[in-house]
Amino acid sequence: MQVDLEPGVIRKLDEVVVNRIAAGEIIQRPANALKELLENSLDAKSSHIQVHVKSGGLKLMQIQDNGTGIRREDLEIVCERFTTSKLAKFEDLSQIATFGFRGEALASISHVAHLTIQTKTAQERCGYKATYADGRLQGQAKPCAGNQGTIITIEDLFYNMPQRRQALKSPTDEFQKLSDVLAKYAVHNPHVGFTLRKQGEAQPSLKTPVASSREENIRIIYGAGISKELLHFSHTDEVYKFEVECLLTQVNYSAKRSQMLLFINQRLVESPALKCAVDAVYATYLPRGHHPFVYMSLRLPPQNLDVNVHPTKHEVHFLYQDEIVERLKEQVEAQLLGSNATRTFYKQLKLPGATELDETQSVDKTQRIYPKELIRTDSTEQKLDKFLAPIRKSDSGSLSSSCLGTEISSQETPSETSASQEEESFRVVAARKAREVRLSSVLDMRQSVERQCNIQLRNILKNLVFVGCVDERRALFQHETRLYLCNTRAFSEELFYQRLVYEFQNCSEISVTPPLPLQELLMIALNSVAAGWTPEDGDKAELAASAAQILQQKAPIMKEYFGLRISEDGLVESLPSLVARHKPSATHLPVYLLRLATEVDWEQEAKCFETFCRETARFYAQLEWREDATSGHQHWHTEHVLFPALKKYLLPPARLRQQIYELTNLPTLYKVFERC
Repeated sequence: MQVDLEPGVIRKLDEVVVNRIAAGEIIQRPANALKELLENSLDAKSSHIQVHVKSGGLKLMQIQDNGTGIRREDLEIVCERFTTSKLAKFEDLSQIATFGFRGEALASISHVAHLTIQTKTAQERCGYKATYADGRLQGQAKPCAGNQGTIITIEDLFYNMPQRRQALKSPTDEFQKLSDVLAKYAVHNPHVGFTLRKQGEAQPSLKTPVASSREENIRIIYGAGISKELLHFSHTDEVYKFEVECLLTQVNYSAKRSQMLLFINQRLVESPALKCAVDAVYATYLPRGHHPFVYMSLRLPPQNLDVNVHPTKHEVHFLYQDEIVERLKEQVEAQLLGSNATRTFYKQLKLPGATELDETQSVDKTQRIYPKELIRTDSTEQKLDKFLAPIRKSDSGSLSSSCLGTEISSQETPSETSASQEEESFRVVAARKAREVRLSSVLDMRQSVERQCNIQLRNILKNLVFVGCVDERRALFQHETRLYLCNTRAFSEELFYQRLVYEFQNCSEISVTPPLPLQELLMIALNSVAAGWTPEDGDKAELAASAAQILQQKAPIMKEYFGLRISEDGLVESLPSLVARHKPSATHLPVYLLRLATEVDWEQEAKCFETFCRETARFYAQLEWREDATSGHQHWHTEHVLFPALKKYLLPPARLRQQIYELTNLPTLYKVFERC
């Protein structure tokens, strides 16, 4: 068979064909036409927009507004391609502040439908009505009566594109898409009233009042079930120069259908990266396959935004996209922390006469669980310590130092100091925390802790199973099928810092018996290697006296806010109690007091509290660790005091990811065993 190798002839397409191809890219369905015309009405400063629809917008769609209208002189070219009042030269795109700028919407509609425009401006005595086909005015614009604003009527959409019309869904589905577009613009523009009505129906399908609020419009459109769960926040980022305003549902609400209303510089757009980031945050809280309701309005400098990347303008590109998405994800994470105020739980009760459920019976016998996916969650099973030296349990949490000849003991009830200590009841905690914290510096510290909390790391700590200690700094724990090695001291230091921040003004006290002379402790610290004293620093006795004077002057602050008492005679009488059954090391007490005098910024309130909490946390995280027969107590203390407190209290910041390492996981080990 002979192949024809003659090249095809390149022809210039007819202008009508070109225009219809372009129109098909911009107007893909009735909802696209509605979106373009809504944006035109909003650009015209309308305060009320009415939409009338027949057969899902395919037979008839009419948009009426009370905006500025169209000048009579412009009616002749208003439906020609690339005619616009919002752009003069290409450089104006970098500062564009309106919805439209191409001038293609009306032109595209006129090529695929019968288009009629009736308009009146404030300066003209009457309105004018014009009909268009293929981008050209048919006849002359005729005078008519009318109110200020514009009425655009679209009839027989896609009458000349039968394949496109047949590919569309049913009129009911198309009407739902129209309603969805109008609802999103109604939420974002609460100052404008919107009405959507099916032709022939007395009551509108959607109606929002003028000068409403976003929360009220969400209640009207999406229901009270969503509006009562809304959480509002706004954020300004000075680094990447953006502002965001957000309304999102708390974790008590979820739905199988994802609802995300995203506006960037007032434009309704889609961002798959941002949607995935928000869904990833909610995945920690919501059941699988369920989604939140999110409204987000992002404002960027116009020069950082490229709006000219898609014919329908439903997609935009902007500078620092990955970094901004990550910042927004962090903000959503911070807002969801502690947002369970409306969360409800249901308890299943057994009906009278019902038989007992066999606990060994599997709920779903058809679901197979492979051995490599089995998770040990019983902490009473054997641990790593079984293979090491015998552990001698101690019921006392006191730590003593023979060189100081003192004991740090907590003045608490026996039930609180016993090894089988019960958790404090809500009433006990509430009674103890009688003083409300109102200092803005402390409230800012708490907000910073919550904002920096990493959700995934918090989930790991909350559900961990302790395995064993490696040394004084490191410990092993299991989460699901993974084995982790963590820096216990780094995690403990952050824990004690957060306990000081949240127990501010309400700290319990640990009595120092007998009280210790402050100046002698400071001399012990100066004589230690940790102090780093050199002859150039001056006489040790003078330095100790100066440090003691500083601490005695600040003693009322430490006593009032943190429970650290230094008497007028210069005796250390108590230390703050941060975690039940945990007593700081008396060996490190002298250096701690010296650092309080030298490292804490006592002049500025915010820096004072921050540096004091950090120094105290560092002191409390240092344990007396002995590699001998008594080391069992340190192992027991790590397992039964520190790790339960980490699970209960710690909101881990992202930087602690560097202090945790995944050693192995069960599926990997099974692969190794299968090869052996």
